[in-house]
Amino acid sequence: MKRIVARRSPVHGKGLFALRPLKAGEQILEYKGEVTTWRRAAARLRSAATGHTFVFGLSSGRVIDGSSGGNSARWINHACAANCEAIERDDRIFIHALTDIAAGAELFIEYGLSVDEPLTPEVLAQYRCRCGALSCSTSMLACITRPARTEHALPASQNR
Repeated sequence: MKRIVARRSPVHGKGLFALRPLKAGEQILEYKGEVTTWRRAAARLRSAATGHTFVFGLSSGRVIDGSSGGNSARWINHACAANCEAIERDDRIFIHALTDIAAGAELFIEYGLSVDEPLTPEVLAQYRCRCGALSCSTSMLACITRPARTEHALPASQNR
């Protein structure tokens, strides 16, 4: 039985949604794609110019490029109060539930992105968070200080 589906998200573009309840700690899916270099993935990103980034960094310094041979995991959106986490094992990424997730709920991970360019207003706008959490840092970047987490307020269309 399918556990997740990709569809339009009220947070951003497409998102992943639970088709059935998921338990905290449950492995949901693997983030698939070509394992390659940052340079190669960045070149693809520049040539595609889709407004989406499907690159997942690995501790080895390589990346998984979900735009090449990827699966639906590439549609998982960012939230400051995520309900999922990414766990790396042997140059592979697995998405696990951090909390119990109700059927119909969108799945989120905290991206914790880093950039090699100065944090200009344009760069900050490009990485603006849209999660709607009360504790939202307003950014998907790891270097932005996040307020203490209290409650998670999802966009109105996500409240169930």
